[in-house]
Amino acid sequence: MKQIFDDVSASCSKLTTRRYSTSFSLGINCLDKRMHGAIYAIYGFVRFADEIVDSFHDYNKIELFYEFKEETQKAIDRKISMNPILNSFQHVVNKYHIDQELIDCFLKSMETDLKRSTHSGDTYDEYIVGSAEVVGLMCLRVFTDNDDALYKRLEQPARRLGAAFQKVNFLRDLKNDYEYLGRVYFPGVAFNSFSEQDKKNIEHDIEQDFIAAFAGIKQLPKSARFGVYVAYKYYKSLFNKIRSVPPARILIDRVRISNPRKIGLLVTSYFRHSLSIF
Repeated sequence: MKQIFDDVSASCSKLTTRRYSTSFSLGINCLDKRMHGAIYAIYGFVRFADEIVDSFHDYNKIELFYEFKEETQKAIDRKISMNPILNSFQHVVNKYHIDQELIDCFLKSMETDLKRSTHSGDTYDEYIVGSAEVVGLMCLRVFTDNDDALYKRLEQPARRLGAAFQKVNFLRDLKNDYEYLGRVYFPGVAFNSFSEQDKKNIEHDIEQDFIAAFAGIKQLPKSARFGVYVAYKYYKSLFNKIRSVPPARILIDRVRISNPRKIGLLVTSYFRHSLSIF
């Protein structure tokens, strides 16, 4: 039965999420259970594409990426794929009517990582849209359960939340991106002369994204609101920790949130959400 294969595919996406990201797994677990599989599937797809351009240094990345891109389209068109990650992803795309434009935009940004190591203001904005904002919109399709009016109302906050998460990742991973991947994402910023003012400018931009995003979180359906709020609180906590350290530390250490702290955030988020005081 194909259902067995679909179940195996969904399990692969779930395992991928749990092995790669404890923070996103935590957030997903706080969503309504019926949404878990769909968000695992989106994360699995995004993670595999990202792994090709970021990790497979001993292989032909360009060849692997274009094969992945081609197989993604085939999976969506055929409504099946022997790649279990793509099989679970196509199911979500077709069930929730995720726009092809979002998928193409995401893959275009991933392709950029194969060709570009620095960004101007325009290419940075374009990269953020493709690598982060559209991923937020894919998830929003699931959260709004094909309610087009609600989706359109929350589109901009969802974009801003995705952008905030990505920019926090860039700031946290500044050292790794430069030393191991040869990339600096922030326009006009040089790794060897990363200054306090550079850091403040980036942090101000991220703060504005978080403010705009939070207004949208409060309007999400109850089935999705708590899970997204937990992810927001985790990233906001990470951002605040990064903001408290000097630029020199960003260039040396990867700032982290400890597992006990993550559990504490989950507990406090639950009570604040339950009492509607967030």
